[in-house]
Amino acid sequence: MKFLLLPHLPNQDKPHAIQLKELVELAVLAEEWGFDGYGVGERHDRPAVSSAPPVILSHIAARTSTIRLFTAVTTLGMLDPLRAFEDYSTLDNLSGGRLDIIIGKGAYQRSSKLFGVTAENRWALLQENYELFRRLWREENVTWEGRLGRSLEDAEPLPRPFQKDIRVWHGSASSTLSTDYAAQHGDPVFSSNGSGPIERYGELIQHYRERFAAHGHDPEDALVGAGTAGYLGARTSQEAVAKYRPVFEARLAVNRAHDGGTIKYGSVEEWVESSSVLVGSPQQIIDKVHEQHRHFGHEVLHIHVDGEVLSRTDYLATLELFFGEIAPVLRRELPSRPLTPATSGARRK
Repeated sequence: MKFLLLPHLPNQDKPHAIQLKELVELAVLAEEWGFDGYGVGERHDRPAVSSAPPVILSHIAARTSTIRLFTAVTTLGMLDPLRAFEDYSTLDNLSGGRLDIIIGKGAYQRSSKLFGVTAENRWALLQENYELFRRLWREENVTWEGRLGRSLEDAEPLPRPFQKDIRVWHGSASSTLSTDYAAQHGDPVFSSNGSGPIERYGELIQHYRERFAAHGHDPEDALVGAGTAGYLGARTSQEAVAKYRPVFEARLAVNRAHDGGTIKYGSVEEWVESSSVLVGSPQQIIDKVHEQHRHFGHEVLHIHVDGEVLSRTDYLATLELFFGEIAPVLRRELPSRPLTPATSGARRK
């Protein structure tokens, strides 16, 4: 199994310059700890400050050398696809081909409204923009007649990317539209596996695999990543829950203030028991990931640790525990393919 770190919730009491600097510093640490990838999401309202992932990831690329760089997610339906290509192709070159893109429609209505995207047109915009983005990445001359967005005539998209065929994941939270669209293109899917019951996300992944084969792709080529609602490991479950309790309470406060109270669990015990959050002893976490794997068959797992609520000592200790005792077992027991797309090898030195 491969491991992707997503940043913790921001501390809004800090200046934005500090928050952005900490996103970069966390990526440097993630590479040192042994994470395979680091993800920066795109969001255009509070509480996040990551409205420009290609800028942040370019800075991270300059500070790291091996870790893969993920967008988690790119809300491509809100962007000009030519401008998005230029930004991400530049990043792909600067990073030496370490870029993976996760696209999604975006779950936050406040962000969508800023760009004139509505619930009625967001899927159509995402799909049209992705079709154009794919062509811009693969072709050196593009003519395109858009139905909802821009049109192009004899456009030469520059710079040409480092990776000839970039891996684009489709972020999936609740709709079979995204899983079917990923399957149509033979692309991988990344399940949020967030606050809901595991069975719901498992059904989406099963739908993806069925549609992947139905669209004529080799079922063995289907690739799945899955998220978690959080992570905190400790020697005992009691210690882990006690340390995670203030983390959950802070998470719940942010969710109610900015995301409409989508978290429906009333206690940390219920959250740990029923959601995808990985909180407990090393063996408990290993067992829970195995249970999720039985539903998903995923090869990439994203975790995040809230370093703003935990003490620095606890923050470092829980990550040390993960890579000292949890990750080696999961890597051995749940083997996975390389994150580097095989098709990018021709351009890789």
